[in-house]
Amino acid sequence: MDISKLVIIAAAQIEVAPLVRGWKQSRTNAQRHAVDIFEANNVVVAIAGMGPIAGRIAADTAYKHCNGDVRGFLSVGFAGGLNPALKLADIVEPKKIVCAADDTEISNPTGSGTLVSAGAVAGHEQKLMLASKHGAEAVDMEAYSVADVARIYGVPFRAIKVISDELDFPMPPMGRFIDEKGRFQMGSFVIYSLIRPWIWPTVWNLARSSQRASKRLCKRLKQEIGTVKEQGAVSQMTEVSR
Repeated sequence: MDISKLVIIAAAQIEVAPLVRGWKQSRTNAQRHAVDIFEANNVVVAIAGMGPIAGRIAADTAYKHCNGDVRGFLSVGFAGGLNPALKLADIVEPKKIVCAADDTEISNPTGSGTLVSAGAVAGHEQKLMLASKHGAEAVDMEAYSVADVARIYGVPFRAIKVISDELDFPMPPMGRFIDEKGRFQMGSFVIYSLIRPWIWPTVWNLARSSQRASKRLCKRLKQEIGTVKEQGAVSQMTEVSR
């Protein structure tokens, strides 16, 4: 009987909360990062925070947690839209993932379009730049790092992202509230927002959008988990190229 694990990597619990509700939960520490692990029915979800470093730590920790018995990695979570045709809660399953830091690429045999992984939360101007430079449809922060860990361990990889903010969304300066370990400092952000009432509508819209995106993503992930149980595999990752 195949007991290998499907490993899902997310940046924050809010992204996968509807999926992991009621699952067995534990926490471990790796490289001074707290990694939250959720487990149910041969599926492991690992969360270590936002950004490339946290994504890499989460993937590596999950792989070791499973003693290397991993059938595939999925990098999941929120992404910003770079293509105006992409709307809130649309699902993106890219064929190519680009590291914005050095333009390295990882490609999959399945999926479509390009996802670029940046080192910080992208505002409108940065989105326009990334779209122009890479011809990408969406931007996240962790997918490339997770894909690279999967490549190193020789494990299949895919990314399933959901649009949480469209191209023209006026994103607040979220990056300043992410600490060095990739954790979002909600208390500090609330204080920042409370004394700036003119951004309240934007913050409210962001919260509502995040909830909607999370529900849509988790619905898609439940379908994916069911498919993997039936087929016993995930689509193979191919190569890294520069």
